[in-house]
Amino acid sequence: MRFSLVSLRAKVYIVPMPPLRFLSALLMFVLPGFVPAHAPSRQITVAAAADLTFVFKDVAPRFEKDTGISVNLSFGSSGNFFSQIQNGAPYDLFFSADVRYPRELESAGLTEPGTLHSYARGKIVLWTPKASGLDVNRGLNVLLDPGVHKVAIANPEHAPYGRAAVAALQHDGLYDRVRDKLVLGENISQTAEFVLSGSADAGVVALSLALSPTMKDRGKYFEIPESDYPAIDQAAVILKSSPNKDAARRFLEFLRKPETAELMRRYGFAVPEAKAAGGTS
Repeated sequence: MRFSLVSLRAKVYIVPMPPLRFLSALLMFVLPGFVPAHAPSRQITVAAAADLTFVFKDVAPRFEKDTGISVNLSFGSSGNFFSQIQNGAPYDLFFSADVRYPRELESAGLTEPGTLHSYARGKIVLWTPKASGLDVNRGLNVLLDPGVHKVAIANPEHAPYGRAAVAALQHDGLYDRVRDKLVLGENISQTAEFVLSGSADAGVVALSLALSPTMKDRGKYFEIPESDYPAIDQAAVILKSSPNKDAARRFLEFLRKPETAELMRRYGFAVPEAKAAGGTS
C-alpha cells in the first residue's frame, strides 16, 4: 500500500492512499467529466454500404437514444471498405452489401468469431427524373431510346449493386448495346447523385435510395425483377480489432428488433426473419 505525508499543526501523519478503483469512483462523483482510462468507449464506428445511407441515418439516432451509445457512420462501396479493413482501418462494425466480403474477412481471422449476421437483401431499380418523359414501365429497354445518352450504374469492380446492374442488363441482352452510355459511380449513392444532378439521363440504383426522402418525389422507378440478377445478400460483422465489441453487439441486436426490421422494410430491404438468440443469421 502506498502512503502520502499530510502536514497538520506541525505534526506529520501517515495517511493510507485509497485504492485506485476507489479513487476512480470518487473522481467520477466529484468530477462528472472524468472517465477512467480503462472505461469502455460509448461510441462505435460503422463502415456501411452506401445503400444504407438513409435508413441508417434513421436507425442510428434511435439506437443512440435507446442505449446512450453514439454511432459514427461512414458510407461507401463495400469493396473499398473491404480493402481498407484488410489494411487495418479502425472500424468496429462492417455492413457490406455483399456477404462475400465479411466471409472473406472471417476466413482471414479479421472478425470476431460468431458475429457474422445476414441482415438484409437489397434490390435494384431503374430510376429516371420526372422531367425526363421516359416511360420506366418499359423496363431496361427504355435505355435504348435515342434521348438516353448517359446511364449511371455503380462501379461493378467494387460495388455489389454495380455487378447486379451489369447482370440485369446482360439478362435482357442490353449490356453490349448500352455499354458506351454507361457512367460509373464510385458507390451506389454517387450513382444516384449522377441521375439527380442531370449528369445521367437514367440510372440503375438501390431501391432503398429510390425510396429515400431525397429521391422519392423527384423521379420514377421500375423495380427490376430479382430473378434477373444474383441476389444482393448483405451481411454485417464485428471486427476482431474493435475495442468496443460489447457496444457493437448491442447495435447488431438493435437491428434484430421488430421495429428496426420494419423500418428496413420500408426502405425496400428484404429482412430475414429473426432467429433464436445465440446463433448467427
